[in-house]
Amino acid sequence: MKYLLSAAAVGSLMIGSALAQSNLEKLGAFKVTGTKDHTVVEQNTPEADSLREVLKGIKLPDGFKIELYALVPDARHMAMAPQGTVLFVGTKKTKVWTVMDRNRDRVADEVKDFAPSLEFDVPNGVAFSKDGFLFIAERNRVMMYPAAEFFQESPDVVAVPIVPQGELIPVEEESYNHTARVVKVGPDDKLYISLGQPFNVPPPEKMDLYNKVGMGGIIRMNRDGTGREVYTRGVRNSVGHDFQPGTGDLWFTDNQVDGMGDDIPPGEINHQTKAGQNFGFPWYGGGSTRTNEYKDQEVPADVVMPASETVAHAADLGMTFYTGDMFPAKYKNAIFSAQHGSWNRTTPVGARVMVTFIDKEGKATTQPFAEGWIDKNGEYDGRPVDVAMMKDGSLLVSDDLAGAIYRISYSQ
Repeated sequence: MKYLLSAAAVGSLMIGSALAQSNLEKLGAFKVTGTKDHTVVEQNTPEADSLREVLKGIKLPDGFKIELYALVPDARHMAMAPQGTVLFVGTKKTKVWTVMDRNRDRVADEVKDFAPSLEFDVPNGVAFSKDGFLFIAERNRVMMYPAAEFFQESPDVVAVPIVPQGELIPVEEESYNHTARVVKVGPDDKLYISLGQPFNVPPPEKMDLYNKVGMGGIIRMNRDGTGREVYTRGVRNSVGHDFQPGTGDLWFTDNQVDGMGDDIPPGEINHQTKAGQNFGFPWYGGGSTRTNEYKDQEVPADVVMPASETVAHAADLGMTFYTGDMFPAKYKNAIFSAQHGSWNRTTPVGARVMVTFIDKEGKATTQPFAEGWIDKNGEYDGRPVDVAMMKDGSLLVSDDLAGAIYRISYSQ
């Protein structure tokens, strides 16, 4: 059955899109758009009290505690501004949020939308350069915002398309599936952007195109959008990556194939040491588990296997290397990562924060750090998405189910 939009509805969509483009042009020319108001999220609500009760059941190592930091609708990936005054939070919908703790009591007192005059489309990926430029990766666009840490107080901001709308991936490959991009600024001052391919397992006829543009991988480019190249291949859908202190190596999570049963294939944390490495998808669905679709095909000889395997269908997403000084010394340069939990399992797993320790030989070992968001009935009380470090060394955890951000701190 076909559903037709009325002429009025089509006209409204066209006007909205044209207005968003007009506003972008105005902002690029340092002109006002006429937008006056932000959407503000109330923090003192019954929902906040309910979440504080949930947090009482979260298990952490001795000396750690977890508290509600902010209510942030649909909270996904996070980026702390260089001077630590404001946290930027992406979503899989149409908003990017700014979170401020003006009185410095480690509880947010202001949450509002960023750049309300602009139209965002799955602005999941947010990242800052050390010199204060904010980058936001959307479904099919990458934007740059100079001095966003300070411009965010106004509805109008400086906005520059780094990858214009429709040029991050081919327009005909736009999908509702695996669209949450992640962007990070690497130690080489280049942008690294994950491009999940839309299929559970892609058909062979798509592979040449996807390899060319970097779908099912991670691409790298200069901060102005030039010099684009495919940096990482053989990835199903990575929604978290970061760079190892000292070596600068790229580490990233990857989500495994669905529909193969509760206990296979495993999730992955991967370690990349040079450009162009292949991490095995679609020949492998996760770890060494072959996919049904490609089981009879020869695996490329240069495939890099995971540095650490995680429980099947826990959905490992955002990750960060811990470089702070608040936590005990053993956590220095360890990876903290979020397990979101998958739809594709009879009994839910995940919904926790993991820590991965890397020894002197480079061997990685992953174990639970904060867990308890699955209740006794097997229902999710929360679904962690990303982790980010505050200037004081505490750890923030986003939760898109609860619409919240939590803060984990340590004291002896």
